[in-house]
Amino acid sequence: MLQRRGGSLLGPRPHQAQNSPKDYVDLHNAARAAVGVGPVTWDSSVQAFAENYARQRMGDCRLIHSTNRNNLGENLFWGSAGKSWTAADAVQSWVGEKNDYNYATNSCSQGKVCGHYTQVVWRASTRIGCARVVCNNNLGVFITCNYKPAGNIIGQKPY
Repeated sequence: MLQRRGGSLLGPRPHQAQNSPKDYVDLHNAARAAVGVGPVTWDSSVQAFAENYARQRMGDCRLIHSTNRNNLGENLFWGSAGKSWTAADAVQSWVGEKNDYNYATNSCSQGKVCGHYTQVVWRASTRIGCARVVCNNNLGVFITCNYKPAGNIIGQKPY
């Protein structure tokens, strides 16, 4: 099915099925279930925030966190041009940090990052909204997920 938007003709969106709210939710919930954490649900107001910020990053595709998040957590992903990066690519990259997270010490391995993973599985973060944009000038794909309420609170464990 073709759609008209703003006077231009757009074809079907072949990757939409891999970037739907259900895709993001299912991927998050699989990681959460693996550590015994309850599920997240999609929140349209959090999605609206994510979409607005993703549009702001279309011009440069830089991994810069948003400001004034109103108690929202945030994970960012960038994929270079030439591949149709999907929700699965983003969430799997964040969850891949699990190997660098030590639950006993509630810390990351030396020199490693694991805060994206801990945000995904943060027990109190129960609502998410995500967005994906293809950046201008062949700069790649930018994906953001926001979490309500924010996780990664210093001194607390994610689960």
